[in-house]
Amino acid sequence: MMASSSSYNSPCAACKFLRRKCLPGCVFAPYFPPEDPQKFINVHKIFGASNVTKLLNDVLPHQREDVVSSLAYEAEARVRDPVYGCVGVISFLQRQIDRLQKDLDAANADLIQMNSIQLVNPLQRGSTDHFYARRVGGGGTGFYQPLPSFPDYQYVNRQINRRTQ
Repeated sequence: MMASSSSYNSPCAACKFLRRKCLPGCVFAPYFPPEDPQKFINVHKIFGASNVTKLLNDVLPHQREDVVSSLAYEAEARVRDPVYGCVGVISFLQRQIDRLQKDLDAANADLIQMNSIQLVNPLQRGSTDHFYARRVGGGGTGFYQPLPSFPDYQYVNRQINRRTQ
């Protein structure tokens, strides 16, 4: 919570805008400092000073800062988008979340598909290759030759041969 600057300096932004004297204990002073007049102007334009006063007096003092923060956010959103206000921002963010969720689901599906391909073609993993092929040649220049009962692995064999060369 900000300290009231009205007792020593200029009046708070609310009292200055409303052209009234900023008295000690002003309900607006802690939340609408003179350095940020636009914050009160927006809130006043959308909600009205008397409604804001009522709201601030109806909540506990430790809740007032959150109330003003919410009012200021809604007022700024309403000034920027008079039709939708915060709802427009929320809708935009919800669409963005939905799009990102679809992207994430697609990426997960791709990963699952890649993992299932590796399970079907274990030669690509290299850990269980001795079950399906035998290594021909020595050192790093060898290649895998499929066993006669697995003729479908010719393509995989070529891929492994390219990696080892």
